[in-house]
Amino acid sequence: MSKSVKHLVMLALFTTMALTIFVVEAQIPIPVPIPGVKLGLANVITLIVLVVYRPRDAFAVLVLRILLGSIFTGTPVSLLYSLTGGILCFLGMALLCKLLQKKHLWFISIVGAVLHNVGQILAAIVAMQSVQVIAYFPFLLVTGCITGFFTGIAADRVIHFLPKSIFPKPTEKPAKNGKHS
Repeated sequence: MSKSVKHLVMLALFTTMALTIFVVEAQIPIPVPIPGVKLGLANVITLIVLVVYRPRDAFAVLVLRILLGSIFTGTPVSLLYSLTGGILCFLGMALLCKLLQKKHLWFISIVGAVLHNVGQILAAIVAMQSVQVIAYFPFLLVTGCITGFFTGIAADRVIHFLPKSIFPKPTEKPAKNGKHS
């Protein structure tokens, strides 16, 4: 199998895993009466792809999961919240992965969860045309820190036990004419 086909298949599998987790998680009742609170387990997959592959691969998996998840769960209104939160979360995690050399996933995940909540609050302000939703932020901040921590630990443990065969091989540097040597 060619390297590009294997890469595409792996990303499709990661997208499928993230989407499955997202859909199953949407069916789990959360015992906290605060809108927007959830475990965020699909973010484990985003973190894994961000660490093992390239940031653009993780972004593609994230966006596909959000788009398909909104279709499959029948909640198109959540698309705005998920996309805004997801993109903000991704940008923060991608930056921290680069700065921290892909170490301390628990911290990267906490920051990502908090940024996801910031994005959700911003989307809610726009959608509801009211700043009063900011009152939810302290609760989302606490739950985001807790769930982000566990998501980061889970991603770190999964990466540790992944078979090395799924990791992309280091590529040769392109020659000056743009072709591999």
